[in-house]
Amino acid sequence: MSPTPPLFSIIIPFRAPGPYIEESLPHLLALAEADFEVILVPDGPMDVAALTADPRVRAIASGPVSPAVKRDLGAAASLGLYLAFIDDDAYPERGWLSIARAAFEGDPTLSAVGGPAATPPDDPFWARASGAVFLSRLTGVPERYRPTPPRREVDDWPTVNLIVRRDAFYDVGGFDTACWPGEDTKFCLDLVHKKGGRILYLPELFVWHHRRPGLAKHLRQVGNYGLHRGHFVRVHPETSRRPCYFIPSAWVLFLVLALGYGFFYVADGSSPWPFLGCLLSLGFAAYGCFLAAVFFDLTVLRREPALVALAALPYVALTHVWYGVRFLVGLSRKTLTSSLGR
Repeated sequence: MSPTPPLFSIIIPFRAPGPYIEESLPHLLALAEADFEVILVPDGPMDVAALTADPRVRAIASGPVSPAVKRDLGAAASLGLYLAFIDDDAYPERGWLSIARAAFEGDPTLSAVGGPAATPPDDPFWARASGAVFLSRLTGVPERYRPTPPRREVDDWPTVNLIVRRDAFYDVGGFDTACWPGEDTKFCLDLVHKKGGRILYLPELFVWHHRRPGLAKHLRQVGNYGLHRGHFVRVHPETSRRPCYFIPSAWVLFLVLALGYGFFYVADGSSPWPFLGCLLSLGFAAYGCFLAAVFFDLTVLRREPALVALAALPYVALTHVWYGVRFLVGLSRKTLTSSLGR
């Protein structure tokens, strides 16, 4: 370690060493801004020397705890003025910390900066389909998944690419370790709405982030997001009680209505409520047009390959249903237990 504290502390929570860390570390150690340390937080002890001889890298065994706990442990052991959070399955562009440094030094009132986490072009086909689900403005928050100018202030940003001033981090008490996933939403809410801090979105603050390689893992991830977002509507409405989060659940309720209508139609042999049948048909036609618009957006505006965009459409439909179901479950719960799953 250098005799003086580093400017940045990069904190990476994960379970155990593997291909992702082996890929990420060389990118981190090649960053243009060299004044940093890397704190790895695996479950158990690991041999850092087997990965790198760079003295800036060290590891802290945390035990089998959530990423929120791991990030707090990494922050407690850190020495840097700025805490740079990134996931083990992500790696930054070379200017990552340089861009953050310029932003912080140019505006001392900034509490944190965040940027997009794009799908690597060499990800497997179905992982790219998973990533494409979130690229369109029609299906997600695309500034989280691709550079989307201009710079602007935000109040909710994921920890896959979030860099925070150390004093601002401890001013809110770090991450709420009772929440995972969702600890980043709670942290940003406290930082902005309770402490009056500012988070600046920088489209050029860029990292690459591997997506889930199959449909089951994709749905598990979005289901966890939906569950916690629904619960946050009850307990943290400042950033979660927004119309866009309710739309998938509205679609689920529409499908339940259509299923009930279809049951009565089959049982009776005729349509008992023809006007309702027409409305349901219009609803399905509108959703078909919506999927066509998503395909156009992905292929023409986002320049995704047609096959990837086409494969993303069933992902989009299933994402809406499963997120909507889990959102309703979260909305119904007064308390929610943190999950250790990915």
